[in-house]
Amino acid sequence: MAVSKAAQDFVPIKEIRDGIVVLKDGSMRAIVMASSVNFALKSADEQQAIIMQFQSFLNSLDFSVQISIQSRELDIRPYIAMLEGRYKNELGDLMKMQIREYIQFVKNFVEQTSIMTKTFFVVIPFSPNVINSNSNPLEKLIEKKKTENASNGDADHFEENRTQLEQRIGSVSQGLMRCGIRTVELGTEEITELFYKTFNPGDMEKPIIPAQ
Repeated sequence: MAVSKAAQDFVPIKEIRDGIVVLKDGSMRAIVMASSVNFALKSADEQQAIIMQFQSFLNSLDFSVQISIQSRELDIRPYIAMLEGRYKNELGDLMKMQIREYIQFVKNFVEQTSIMTKTFFVVIPFSPNVINSNSNPLEKLIEKKKTENASNGDADHFEENRTQLEQRIGSVSQGLMRCGIRTVELGTEEITELFYKTFNPGDMEKPIIPAQ
């Protein structure tokens, strides 16, 4: 008889601690959100400069990074809820009528046109201990023990590894800034919300209570 597994068994995340994603194998991930560049509106020289700068940025890295792009349909419900609140609090009849017409216009426009939003993330990894396949059994045992200690919540190991990960974050942020891309590191709450929405896309359809 097949035994069903919980969804958590398929997610390699152990915990999210101080804005750092700690995986079950002891490795760590930081996530930074990046702005976009309207490449099509740049001149040919500007486009070439951006490409060369981005190439230089990639060549300067001595570690791998993952670029994730999330494309979602724009959720206008918070905006509509705000307008509904303005409508209820408005005293002038003319302004109330204009707000009501504008709300209907926005709803009709979104129904007829699919409006998508794109969000860009850069995932920066750090593995505290990488066991070399050529190491002797004693070295492998020592490295394995260090990894277990680090993954068991050792504060000293976590802070030491976090410092090295922060250095990588700085390198990525500075490199992207030279390309005209702004970045911001996600904190614990932002990362938790990001993963929750990723693994629970249906919750985006839940109704939003209008502002009072």
